[in-house]
Amino acid sequence: MTDIVCIGEPLGEFNATRGEAGAYRFGLGGDTSNCAIAAARQGASVAYAGALGNDEPGRALRTAWAQEGIDDKHVSTHATAPTGLYFVAHGEQGHVFSYLRAGSAASLYGPADLPRELIASAKVVQASGISQAISASACDAVFEAFELARQNRVLTAYDTNLRLKLWPLTRARAIVHTACQMADIVLPGDGDAKLLTGLEEPDAIVDFYLKLGAKVVALTLGHEGSLVATPERRQRFVPIKVEAVDATGAGDCYDGAFLAEYIRTGDAFVAGAYANVAAALSTQGYGAVAPLPRRAEVEARIAAEAALKA
Repeated sequence: MTDIVCIGEPLGEFNATRGEAGAYRFGLGGDTSNCAIAAARQGASVAYAGALGNDEPGRALRTAWAQEGIDDKHVSTHATAPTGLYFVAHGEQGHVFSYLRAGSAASLYGPADLPRELIASAKVVQASGISQAISASACDAVFEAFELARQNRVLTAYDTNLRLKLWPLTRARAIVHTACQMADIVLPGDGDAKLLTGLEEPDAIVDFYLKLGAKVVALTLGHEGSLVATPERRQRFVPIKVEAVDATGAGDCYDGAFLAEYIRTGDAFVAGAYANVAAALSTQGYGAVAPLPRRAEVEARIAAEAALKA
């Protein structure tokens, strides 16, 4: 049985090299692909569902997934549509993204392409706002996957990941809130959640998603850590100290680490504490994938933090 099935848009990444004008480091990205790799590095069995182009970024993604043990048998290769790309620049306000993704292979993905048996037999199906924003057919594929998961008592997890370059806020709210009503685990980031909900306080935000029906809400708060809540309990996790250089993919790392640990332990608060450390460690290197920590590194840091408090 597969632990986690991730659905969405894998991307090639060009990350600006600090101090060298016009220079970029090639890497891999796409929020749900990052989540898949992060989860696999924590020991979860992971499969991906989606589409790639017949191009170098597509081949690089398959190579990376194979190295991480991620099942890509249900990822199709489109004959003419490309794999999407994005560029990361770094400024005073943090990282800035630019995309070349119109007409990507992933945007042509639809409900008929879903691996129904794989979804029905998984432990968790994960998708995001970006998974739905790239096209109407991709949006419908996520809804269909979540409905299929619910029919088979498979947990659903959703990151609200908001990209206003892809769709207007009014439409995003309607789609994302509907998806959250179908999700057992909601994984919002505070910046996106403030826009989507119109709320400012973390407790009010998690209450909003709990009222939509989530069993677990894990709200990431950037450099302020995270807040995990269930209908019965909530807990704030403060960040560990790291020398952060690039937060690209940190939220995706949190998602993957959280889901892997939640499957392993069945405890949302143990998972939140674990993911809080994993996400912080992921900011110590450049790019979305390369700095994603493995379980041994996360556990060693958790042990070190505990020793400091003893």
